[in-house]
Amino acid sequence: MVPVVLLVGAVAWQLALAGHTAWLTAHAARAAARADAVGKGPAEAARSALPRSLEDGLEVEQLERGGVRVSVKVPMLMRRWDAPVRVRASASLGRGP
Repeated sequence: MVPVVLLVGAVAWQLALAGHTAWLTAHAARAAARADAVGKGPAEAARSALPRSLEDGLEVEQLERGGVRVSVKVPMLMRRWDAPVRVRASASLGRGP
């Protein structure tokens, strides 16, 4: 019974990590879009909006129609394992052709 409870707890914690990462990625995308709108570097803005633990593997892409897409690896419960899943978020301040 105890192994089942531990497994359920680990899965729940991993889902919480994924949800929190999605929320932080959306925040980083908004920060990058604001920086892009005023002519600053969106990658630096996105990096500054994330905790250091999520900066590794950060990808920032400027979209053709305006806006920014930010992608971050979801951290794994066991830090030695490489994350097979990425979370992406896009943001735009309405500037575009």
